[in-house]
Amino acid sequence: MSKQEYSVRNAKLTEFVETGKLMVQVYSQLEGFPKESEQPDYYKMLANVGELTKKPETELLVAVSPDGKIAGCVVYFSDMKYYGSGGTATMEQNAAGFRLLAVDPLYRGQGIGKLLTNECIRKAKDKKLDQVIIHTTMAMQTAWRMYEKLGFKRSEDLDFKQGELPVFGFRLSL
Repeated sequence: MSKQEYSVRNAKLTEFVETGKLMVQVYSQLEGFPKESEQPDYYKMLANVGELTKKPETELLVAVSPDGKIAGCVVYFSDMKYYGSGGTATMEQNAAGFRLLAVDPLYRGQGIGKLLTNECIRKAKDKKLDQVIIHTTMAMQTAWRMYEKLGFKRSEDLDFKQGELPVFGFRLSL
C-alpha cells in the first residue's frame, strides 16, 4: 500500500458525531483503560467531543485522507485554562495543550498521530507560546513513545488521577 498524503483541518460541524464515535471506539479498545461502565461521564465527553469547541481557543482537528475519510482527530487548546483535565495543567500560562488524540485502527502505522501532534505544536509556535502540555496513560504506550521521540519530557508536577487511573503529564518546550 502506498503512503497517502493526509491533510489536517478543523472538523466540520457535520463531522462531530463521527469524531465522537471514533473517540469512543479508540478509547474503549485500549487495554488497561477504564471502560464506559467505569467512567460513563468520560465516555459521554468523548462521544460529544465536538462540544469542546464551544470553549474559546479550542479546536477539534481531523486528519483527512485524500478520499475524505477521517483517519484521526485531536482536541487542541491554545489556552490551557480550557484544557479541562485534572491536576494543575489548567493553571499553566503561555502554554498550549492537546488531548484526546485518536487514530482510526484502519489507519494506524501511517503517521497520523504524529501528523496531528505536529500540527498542534505548529499552532502553539505560531502563537509564540512557550510550551505544549499533554497527558497520557500507561494504556497509551504507542502514543507515549511517539511523544518522547518528538521531544516531550515527563513532568510529574502535571500528573493526576482520573478516578483510579493514573494520568501522566508531559511538556514540550518551544
